[in-house]
Amino acid sequence: MATTSTTALHPQFRPPLRAPGRLRPLPHSSYSSFARARARTPVRASAASASAPAQQEAVAGVPWGCEIESLDNAASLERWLIDSVLPEQRLAIRRVDVGERGLVALKNIRKGEKLLFVPPSLVITADSEWSRPEVGDVMKRNAVPDWPLIATYLISEASLEGSSRWNSYIAALPRQPYSLLYWTRAELDAYLVASPIRERAIQRITDVIGTYNDLRDRIFSKHSDLFPEEVYNIETFLWSFGILFSRLVRLPSMDGRVALVPWADMLNHSPEVETFLDFDKSSQGIVFTTDRSYQPGEQVFISYGKKSSGELLLSYGFVPKEGTNPNDSVELMVSLDKTDKCYKEKLQALKRNGLSASESFPLRVTGWPVELMAYAFLVVSPPDMSQRFEEMAVAASNKNSSKPGFNYPELEEEALQFILDCCESNIAKYTKYLEGGNGTPQVSINANQANRTLLLKQLAQDLCISERRILYRTQYILRRRLRDMRGGELRALSLFNGLRKLFK
Repeated sequence: MATTSTTALHPQFRPPLRAPGRLRPLPHSSYSSFARARARTPVRASAASASAPAQQEAVAGVPWGCEIESLDNAASLERWLIDSVLPEQRLAIRRVDVGERGLVALKNIRKGEKLLFVPPSLVITADSEWSRPEVGDVMKRNAVPDWPLIATYLISEASLEGSSRWNSYIAALPRQPYSLLYWTRAELDAYLVASPIRERAIQRITDVIGTYNDLRDRIFSKHSDLFPEEVYNIETFLWSFGILFSRLVRLPSMDGRVALVPWADMLNHSPEVETFLDFDKSSQGIVFTTDRSYQPGEQVFISYGKKSSGELLLSYGFVPKEGTNPNDSVELMVSLDKTDKCYKEKLQALKRNGLSASESFPLRVTGWPVELMAYAFLVVSPPDMSQRFEEMAVAASNKNSSKPGFNYPELEEEALQFILDCCESNIAKYTKYLEGGNGTPQVSINANQANRTLLLKQLAQDLCISERRILYRTQYILRRRLRDMRGGELRALSLFNGLRKLFK
């Protein structure tokens, strides 16, 4: 993984890099229909003023792709893939209960069967051939990393419409992904005010905008004949990155290469399965191996990874039903007390180990990480334990892979109470939102916007209910442990007083 000094792209998007003469100008016909469509569609921000999400307006969408539930475009995609040497399939695209569209079994499928067999020629990677090779040459000459390279490739091919070999695939992609990239700042502030995923969404949008601005300043503006603003702008980049976040897969058997895999990306996620896409060397195709059996007409699933409900909403735009995601978690923010006499010493210990005065740790239904407990020990430790600050900070940072046992019995009750106080503060935020604090942003309402508002509010409510459930569970465990500890102390004190009376 190398970077070059010539193209300092936004640090969030520095995955593996793929790898300039007068270049021919882009023919007007290759993007004129796109420009006409954009003239009828108001955009969120111009290329010259792409900014942070605080200035976003309602999303209008791009002129390619389709409605997310469209089966006509999906059927066209299936015909194109079959004509392009995709082997006969045991799956078909249908409208489904989970995910709008999905792949369902046409025949009985046994556990352990390999399915799909999508050949590499039908997969989009950083090495894919560009329909406009001069555009690809400029990008590769500037050593653009894989993610922004594939995002730009997708826009380039989409703008060519029928002239691109990928036209049937792009036409079947959602015009407006449900990814949080497509939530405005007002929507994020109104609906996710209680959830830590709001900050991650804002950061992700900021990173995409920063990456686009860097590409525009370093490449697009210097080759405006190849990268016209009508095609390469912040709106199209938010769309393409939305597609990548929701559909790009990493293929372990191809050295971790990232790829868009048409047909396979119609598979929806289930937390009840663990199978994933990968390259099969024996068949020379992208496959997955079923880890359960399926009946004809039953939707077939893969796993998008062990992700929390918030992460699934962030990238894929959906929230599993409450209690169905065994990998669910919620981030708990904890902070040093600035009034602490040892605040500076504790902060220095944290900084030496790559941590800050405020940190987030994942809570799960099954418990919390030892790093959170170590951080809590540091927060509540008194001045006479200053010699232990460093080892607490090391444990909180997870730097010591051997994870030696550490315990401070004299601090345990106070540390647990600290975590409980943080949980209850967060529960109060969720309850305020769920019980009436979930206002609607002030936007012009039409039928489409009203439907969108209802959808986003439902997604946010489902997420907040799932995350609050984990906090409630943590609260219950902490209260019980504290009650048992304090009950034990009272029993010990009663026994001690009884013995004192006996020996008087």
